[in-house]
Amino acid sequence: MDWLTESDMWLGRLVFQRLLAVLYLVAFVAAARQFRALMGERGMTPVPDFVRRVPFRKAPSVFHWRYSDRFFALWCWAGALLAAAVAAGAADAVPLGAAMAMWAVLWAMYLSIVNVGQTWYGFGWESLLLETGFLAVFLGNDDIAPPVLVMWLLRWLLFRVEFGAGLIKMRGDHCWRDLTCLYYHHETQPMPGPLSWFFHRLPKPLHRVETAANHVAQLGLPVLLFTPQPVAAWAALGIVVTQLWLVLSGNFAWLNWLTIVLALSAVDASRTADAPAFAAIPVWFGVLTVLLTVFVAFRSYRPVRNLLSRRQVMNTSFDPLHLVNSYGAFGSVTRVRREIVIEGTDSPVASPDAVWREYEFRGKPGDVRRMPRQYAPYHLRLDWLMWFAALSPAYARSWFGPFVERLLANDPDTLRLLRHNPFPDAPPALVRARLFQYRFTTWRERRETGAWWLRTELRDFLKPTGAVRRGRR
Repeated sequence: MDWLTESDMWLGRLVFQRLLAVLYLVAFVAAARQFRALMGERGMTPVPDFVRRVPFRKAPSVFHWRYSDRFFALWCWAGALLAAAVAAGAADAVPLGAAMAMWAVLWAMYLSIVNVGQTWYGFGWESLLLETGFLAVFLGNDDIAPPVLVMWLLRWLLFRVEFGAGLIKMRGDHCWRDLTCLYYHHETQPMPGPLSWFFHRLPKPLHRVETAANHVAQLGLPVLLFTPQPVAAWAALGIVVTQLWLVLSGNFAWLNWLTIVLALSAVDASRTADAPAFAAIPVWFGVLTVLLTVFVAFRSYRPVRNLLSRRQVMNTSFDPLHLVNSYGAFGSVTRVRREIVIEGTDSPVASPDAVWREYEFRGKPGDVRRMPRQYAPYHLRLDWLMWFAALSPAYARSWFGPFVERLLANDPDTLRLLRHNPFPDAPPALVRARLFQYRFTTWRERRETGAWWLRTELRDFLKPTGAVRRGRR
């Protein structure tokens, strides 16, 4: 069964597996550090309430059988330890079957988290991590040469990620077609990074070049992944470069990093290093890779139909196991940035004399003088949802009220998600939320004020709310 393997792909597989394990580690750590406030037993959208409403067949998860905050934390940290071990090479130090089991356990453990994560886990990169992690189960380890069919399935996944994102842009907002979307995107993206201000202040002709280059990277280079080497490797490296550009210009959790990892799997090592000696693959393993390929080909029908549809949707899973999905991002670009600013006061009455103090988030813009921070690939879930809430209150219907209730109670788990609690000694008497319009300062304004943002109040998002809601936790 030598035709099922390709020794020259060994370096791509090695880099892919080690970096994928690192991203699993980040995902498990992020879940462990944030879940209590978001979906713990006393969280904003508790897992026990969710599993009572949603049957196992629609959201398979170990937490249908048992849930407690302690068990969830142990689950996350166990996943993090296993991911760290795999990243350090543990899967290459055990027999093939044991290595496959390690990757399968990582996938199943993270699937259990995503399937009860509700709105906090409703992002395309969750499904992308699961689909990628499922394919990784069948990549083997140092005992055998890389299975060529599975390596090509990784390229097929990368193609769908990039080509889907490119098509939804061309079919969506007209600013992608007239090359003006990046006049706005760096300023209005969900969570700007430390260099986003500088990217936004690039000359407009460069923004048009950025947009055109994005189209080439997402609509042209993915096609070249299926050509002979070295063309496929150069196309993959081109995708890596464009993804690193996105890493520098914003925070998109592990979306860009996972796309980079997928692209690196397509790099051929035949011209850079000699392949190690590998044993022949077991018949059972070869059969599994063929069956996997047939399965993915069959399950690709709906994602391909979605790609070809004029009504293309992005970031869609077609089954509860998140195995073969549709991807895409930023089919439309917002022109104006709005932010919700949450404040509290010690005053029992919202009088004109009340002194309001602002809660500061870790990642999302707040204090206009604070430079945006780099957090990706770590994912700040509450900060991201706050961006969506500013677009429309409908995005916050299930969790914003419980969030405010926990601020009124000085809930320690909730406050750990924030950068600054202005009421360290006693909870506020009232909390309110106001909607502001934010924009990046100009070069001159930046020099004169030291501020990165200018903001203008638009309206109330939540009127002052106090003790009447404090009792419920």
